[in-house]
Amino acid sequence: MGKIMMMMSVSVDGFFADPDGGLDWHLVDEELHQHFNALLAPMGAFFDGRVTYQLMADYWPTADQDPAAAGPEVEFARIWRDMPKYVFSRTLDQAGWNTTVLREVVPDEIREIAARVGGDIALGGAVLGATFLEHDLVDELRLYVHPVVLGRGRPLFQPSDRRHDLRLQRTRTFGNGVVLLHYVRRDG
Repeated sequence: MGKIMMMMSVSVDGFFADPDGGLDWHLVDEELHQHFNALLAPMGAFFDGRVTYQLMADYWPTADQDPAAAGPEVEFARIWRDMPKYVFSRTLDQAGWNTTVLREVVPDEIREIAARVGGDIALGGAVLGATFLEHDLVDELRLYVHPVVLGRGRPLFQPSDRRHDLRLQRTRTFGNGVVLLHYVRRDG
């Protein structure tokens, strides 16, 4: 069974988005984008919350047709479009580009999907990530800490009664100052 990997960009002070939901402070340059592509291309599927899915669906389906698109963007557009995706939403009736809409996070159903897809699964979205953490469904946590203090915003982690013991697997510092903190479950 593949691992479920929560992957999120975060400010130094722990926010995944500014107060208005903005992400313009993310420092995704060619090196970081190539890292994401190398990590995501062999995945078995993507799990996304509705907001994350809609942000992706607004740009990536046709990004490779833009003459100004750089090589890593063209490559990721193809990765995203072709990858099986599961979007968790109570409001979407359908979604395109190889996407299945699921209404709820049902742990047994998630484990069945993870066993079936034939690879690791990238988990995106702070609200969905919190739900997966509450159900103890996250095997790895990859935090991409961007060198910015937002001061205010939407926190990545909400208060919870569940404790998650992690082991630092590795770190990596990118040329733009982003630092990857890659954690695995201590019991895994």
